[in-house]
Amino acid sequence: MTENFDVFIDRFKGRLKSLFHDESNINELSLNRGLPDNVWSGIMEMNPLSVAIPREFGGRGAEVKECLGILSAASYEALPLSLTFGINIALFLEPLAKYGNPEIQSPIFDRFIKDQAMGGLMITEPDYGSDALNMRTSYHETETGYAIKGQKHWQGLTGMADFWIVAARKKVQENDLARDVEFFVTDNSRPEQKIVVEHYFNNLGLYMIPYGLNTIDVQVPHNQKLIQHSTGIKMMLDILHRSRLQFPGMGMGFIQRMLDEALSHTTQRKVGGQPLSVMDSVRFQLSRIQAAYTLASGMCAHSSSMSGIAFDVAGEGLQANSMKALVTDLMQESAQICVQLSGSSGYKIDHIAGRGIVDSRPFQIFEGSNEMLYTQISEILVKQMKKQKISNFNEYLSLFEHTARVAPLFRQHLNFELPAVLVQRQTVVLGKIIARLVCLQYVDEMVEKGFRKDLFDNCIKHMRMDIKKLSTDLSDYNNAEPIIDYQEGSAWADFI
Repeated sequence: MTENFDVFIDRFKGRLKSLFHDESNINELSLNRGLPDNVWSGIMEMNPLSVAIPREFGGRGAEVKECLGILSAASYEALPLSLTFGINIALFLEPLAKYGNPEIQSPIFDRFIKDQAMGGLMITEPDYGSDALNMRTSYHETETGYAIKGQKHWQGLTGMADFWIVAARKKVQENDLARDVEFFVTDNSRPEQKIVVEHYFNNLGLYMIPYGLNTIDVQVPHNQKLIQHSTGIKMMLDILHRSRLQFPGMGMGFIQRMLDEALSHTTQRKVGGQPLSVMDSVRFQLSRIQAAYTLASGMCAHSSSMSGIAFDVAGEGLQANSMKALVTDLMQESAQICVQLSGSSGYKIDHIAGRGIVDSRPFQIFEGSNEMLYTQISEILVKQMKKQKISNFNEYLSLFEHTARVAPLFRQHLNFELPAVLVQRQTVVLGKIIARLVCLQYVDEMVEKGFRKDLFDNCIKHMRMDIKKLSTDLSDYNNAEPIIDYQEGSAWADFI
């Protein structure tokens, strides 16, 4: 019988606390690359990744609520640990459960449960980052399976994962590759499938996770090709969108930790005989992190209802991009505020908030930079508005299923005609407005079920402030352009 999840997650949280605060010091561990073997073993013996393995293979059932619970519990203590789990869950175990050949699923899942195995996903290439559809890693069919060649970089768990899902395009002619993308599982324990690490990167943060450049020249059997349900591109979108829809799990615990640390420090630290928390500007900043906590809560609740492997989320770009971009922006902002409120003590790499600034920063870049995702959100909505021949932003948002509940709260700031032509800096701003409304509606849906209304009301105040500023930026945008050859005539010393 499967252990009750509340009991399971409480045991996991207790073990993490013991490992990071009693048996060792997470603030010291975080300064070193990787984690000591005894700490990794202590974490993995709890079988945290079982949450992403179907029950028929000995797992807990791949329920999104449990996956997000594990991610949140881990990010409260160590954001890199949560990302390690996120890579395994969203980029390997869930794709394998949904698209893997039944012949390989059981033995691979077995190794995760019994041998503490790990897995990741390889898409990004040195010359093709976000431009994944033009990747040059190729494959051709052989008598026994497939031969795959290429290079991949910036894969989390480089040299550490036992299994990889590798994206490649079919070689049609010598220098011509098919448009569609296929995915293959590789097993590093087999010599003919081992992916070679050329070198490791000195990543700025997330020390726990190795990144690097990989050379792929492997042979895999036929049954290690993931099975398409339609096209490979749709499979890739389904995988990436599901991963983005689970970012709130990583953000949730991290933001809560920033909130708890900031509240603890400002209520205990006294200036002029009074705690910092009575100062008006401090209260504003605390409420700002609390609004982030509220939004992340709504995202987690909504994601739990619609991002499981039973669903096809290839077409859920607007929701996936809104959650990923907004929650990662909120993570970075929360860390910045926590450092500011912590004073000089926060400006240390071994302080949870100082480290949090560096560790949360790449979340705004990987799996699609936030500027790109906000642009895509705008493009989706503008296209739909044109299709329905609606030009008034408020009118459309009041009808749109993902914003209709909350759009009326912001009518004053949204009641404008959308420009016929938007430059990209405007589409980014528009995407930020839409993402806030989409995610605020998730909280509104939770309030109906009993979520604290005072948290929601405060969150509305912050979103109103954000949307007011963003709508002004949209209508009166800064059109400054860089001057490339700026040096001539700009040396200050010449003008003394």
